[in-house]
Amino acid sequence: MLDPEWIAGFLVLGTFVGFMAGLLGIGGGGIMVPALTSIFLIQGVPLDSVVHLALGTSMASIIATSLASLRAHHANGGVLWPVVRGMTPGIIVGTFVATFVAKYISSAQLAIFFALFMGAVSVQMFLNKKPKPSRELSGSAGLLAAGSGIGAISALVSIGGGSLTVPFLSWQNVEIRKAIGTSAAIGLPISVAGTLGYLLNGWENSSPENYTFGFIYLPAVLLISAASFFTAPLGARMVHRLPVPILKKIFAVLLVVLGVKMLFSVL
Repeated sequence: MLDPEWIAGFLVLGTFVGFMAGLLGIGGGGIMVPALTSIFLIQGVPLDSVVHLALGTSMASIIATSLASLRAHHANGGVLWPVVRGMTPGIIVGTFVATFVAKYISSAQLAIFFALFMGAVSVQMFLNKKPKPSRELSGSAGLLAAGSGIGAISALVSIGGGSLTVPFLSWQNVEIRKAIGTSAAIGLPISVAGTLGYLLNGWENSSPENYTFGFIYLPAVLLISAASFFTAPLGARMVHRLPVPILKKIFAVLLVVLGVKMLFSVL
């Protein structure tokens, strides 16, 4: 039986992750992976598999967040569906294949990659660089290639792709709110393919009596998903009301702090 403090902790985590996912077009892995790593270490998960379990659990939790955020952005006309269709095949292949790679990478190496990646994302968010005005949206081949790369990196750091998709689309002069909405839609195939990959690749580590299947801890997924499903649409509606540039800077600092904390926890 899951202790009440863990139930409350997963619900609080899901509430915050869902809101920020809707507001900034992110899947929430930047928050969930460090938080889950700390929780799993306290619960006694072996060090050699703790980051893998955090990545898989985070990826599975992103499904509900992405779905809720997608619906909210679609209702506001914020999703460029031709872009989603162009990137999705590459997203699925890149994400799924990368989970097989992750299986053979140590927790320490994954933590280092995660921390470095989140540091780079934080700098980009904080500086808020604008795209060159002459760039146009890529064609089919460009979207397919971008989707493959975004999917692969997303699987290794368990993000919904927003940290990469939003800058990629903004760089090609897609208006920021449509970039966020389109990123939210792309987060769904990333999360589904990533979840399936982490489920299959960690299957020998399954412990049904502890509700762990592959690299996925089911109670955390259900609780985080239940909370984030309701708060993601709230975040999406707040895009038009809150000072997003200021919030991005605050969030960028938070990502650095969480990444460094995770690194020290594992190392």
